[in-house]
Amino acid sequence: MTRATATQPPGPPPGLDLDLVEVRRQFPALERLVNDQPAVYFDGPAGSQVPLRVAKAVQRYLVGPNANEGGFFATSQETGAMVDDAREALSTLLGAPDPRGLVFGPNMTSLCFALSRSLGRTWSEGDEVLVTESEHDANYTPWVLAAQRAGARVLRVGLRGSDGRLDLDDFQRKLSERTRLVAVGYASNATGTVHPVGDITEAAHRVGAQVFVDAVHYAPHRLVDIEALGCDYLTASVYKFFGPHVGLLWGRPELLAALPTDAVRPADHPGPGRWMTGTPNLEGIAGSAEAVRYLASLGGEETDGPLRGRLQRAFQAIERHEQHLVQRFLAGLNSRPDFEVIGIAEPDQAQDRVPTVSFTHRSLSPRAIAQQLADQGIFVWSGNHYALPLTGALGLEPEGTLRVGFLHYNTEDEVDRLVAALDTLD
Repeated sequence: MTRATATQPPGPPPGLDLDLVEVRRQFPALERLVNDQPAVYFDGPAGSQVPLRVAKAVQRYLVGPNANEGGFFATSQETGAMVDDAREALSTLLGAPDPRGLVFGPNMTSLCFALSRSLGRTWSEGDEVLVTESEHDANYTPWVLAAQRAGARVLRVGLRGSDGRLDLDDFQRKLSERTRLVAVGYASNATGTVHPVGDITEAAHRVGAQVFVDAVHYAPHRLVDIEALGCDYLTASVYKFFGPHVGLLWGRPELLAALPTDAVRPADHPGPGRWMTGTPNLEGIAGSAEAVRYLASLGGEETDGPLRGRLQRAFQAIERHEQHLVQRFLAGLNSRPDFEVIGIAEPDQAQDRVPTVSFTHRSLSPRAIAQQLADQGIFVWSGNHYALPLTGALGLEPEGTLRVGFLHYNTEDEVDRLVAALDTLD
């Protein structure tokens, strides 16, 4: 737990170029009222709202092609082309060097369990797997169970302190030639702390270990670049970045093709289909591609250059705006001594975190605060946020924390409304 000195909220950074009026106009959910007050969506870490264009893309698919892949007829051919287009778009978003490595699934957790069962079949007694205390449990328990089945050993990389940063010295001590996999989150879904996964990947590869990156909480806030990271596997969740409930797994195609999988015989081929058991959520895939196009629209029109370039510009604007919001909130929270931030508390260190803030109150439980805020139309989460390794390591069980998450459609006024609401708690 950390507390920074109180500071004045910083002003907007230069070059703040998101048109928030236009952004918010695209999200019908933001018009919701609760007790005659506009709803404030600070629940984004568990799932974002969806722009209307994404919902329409889902509808267009369902009332249009709506067929399975592999047929010679028009709707089947159109579906196949849609899936190929979506795979290209989402691979571009993730900076993946080869779209053939992109697998669609129901959610990150299911995909992680599938991959862990497969990788676990290649491990044996004496092998080691590194996980960290910063993880969402979906990037922890699957690897623990797979290692147990294989007779492998699981080592936990600890936290450097209460700011949520990983203890990289502990990581180096535990990394060895016995390590088969390092599983690490790009950003904590509880504290927002961003981890140096590029450095971790480089070190792991030097001893011959593979690296699995959970980018679910990072992807809505900053642009992922798999090629630059050099990781072997990466997961994300489309519903965290303004799309439908679809999970993504990217793996190096040669690795995915070589691993044993549980698949029906017609799906036994080297492509990503062998990892997609049964008919996928095709309408969700159509909406997922549209979510990428929505994000790219924040960086310019289609005539303004390639998709990746527009996404880069979009995420530069998103990051500037979100950093301003979290700096403003931390400045307000730090001036209230009854609250304690779990994670990086200094507003001037916003570059080391995504705009997700967990905190506790001196006397009120997170659950009680969340209920009072909900009554005022402010949506936040309480509990352990599935980050059980972290809340356990920091002694925050069973109450957990209150978690607030900002997304690019949130505003200064909403942040100020939350800070003011904290003064009304009883």
